[in-house]
Amino acid sequence: MSRRLGFRRLRSVSSRAAEPVSRGFALKALLAVITGLIGAALLHLIIVLALPSFSERDAYTRVLAEGEIFRFYRLGEKPDRAGLAKDDPFVDATVCAFDISDGPVRLTAANGGVPFWSLGVYDQSSNEVFSINDRTSAGGVLDVVIASPAQTTALRKALPQAVSQSILVEAKEAAGYAVLRSLVPQPSFAGIVSQFLNQATCAPFEWRSRSRF
Repeated sequence: MSRRLGFRRLRSVSSRAAEPVSRGFALKALLAVITGLIGAALLHLIIVLALPSFSERDAYTRVLAEGEIFRFYRLGEKPDRAGLAKDDPFVDATVCAFDISDGPVRLTAANGGVPFWSLGVYDQSSNEVFSINDRTSAGGVLDVVIASPAQTTALRKALPQAVSQSILVEAKEAAGYAVLRSLVPQPSFAGIVSQFLNQATCAPFEWRSRSRF
């Protein structure tokens, strides 16, 4: 009998001791949930407030800030007024914004002996649409025509002589930009690279059947 009574007392004491522990655990869990909700709300607010700032500072907006579209702009080692700069001291770069709503755009540059060049084409969300370099181009020459799906179909059907050797790139979005880079491994290559980048063209593709686009 005494053993049973002792067991009941022990269980009663244990249950009373467990009550503060369970209450403390529940309080901590509730506090964690509240903290998580507040943190999520603050994070959402920060993201919403940051969106306008980010949209004004993305790469496409900065390329547009360089000046008129359909023109290459050289980048320097320090950020320019648009906030753009080349990202490697041994690589010179030039950028061009374009819009193919009214017709394709053609990017050209003759290889004047530069050690290496590469071209990246991006949409206005900075997603890469196409890339090429002197190792994968025909004869190391840059000749790319960027067009919408409808424009690409029309060009392939007619295949004008002017673009018979060009690489046709189909872009789903009308607005975008291109980045042309060239390697400058030694100072002696600076002149050749500058000439290569300065004579590069980014212009609307002039074709007599352009109205069909």
